[in-house]
Amino acid sequence: MDKQPVLDDVVMPALLRAARGPYRDAVRQALAASGCSDLPPNGAYVVGALARYGSPMAEIIEGLGVSKQTAGQLVDTMVLRGYLVRSPDPADRRRLTITLTERGQAAHETVRAAITGVDAELADRIGAERLAQTKAGLLAIIQAFGE
Repeated sequence: MDKQPVLDDVVMPALLRAARGPYRDAVRQALAASGCSDLPPNGAYVVGALARYGSPMAEIIEGLGVSKQTAGQLVDTMVLRGYLVRSPDPADRRRLTITLTERGQAAHETVRAAITGVDAELADRIGAERLAQTKAGLLAIIQAFGE
């Protein structure tokens, strides 16, 4: 008889960590296939935040949970690799704005397509309703415990 783990015996952080793997792998493969294999770690988060929400860098840094210095190094790398561009803020010349280049937008679209593909496969396996419930449960964790 197959011994399946009882869900009560598996802690949520272990499930979340393991569930991240298929998304990470799909994104890496898609980026490599599209010529964007040099997008640095956390780069997908940055291009996504900029493309979807136009988030200011302060919010992106907070979301990454890294120091300003580490975020600055990430942005420097992404500028050098052609994903981002820095330009003076028209409202305040002392500040810089960070925007996506065409390559950055293409990387974002590649990442979104990879994620959508994993979501579609998951929906085929467990059903769209259960997938929606899973997302709602994860969102509830985020909202209840604030991040």
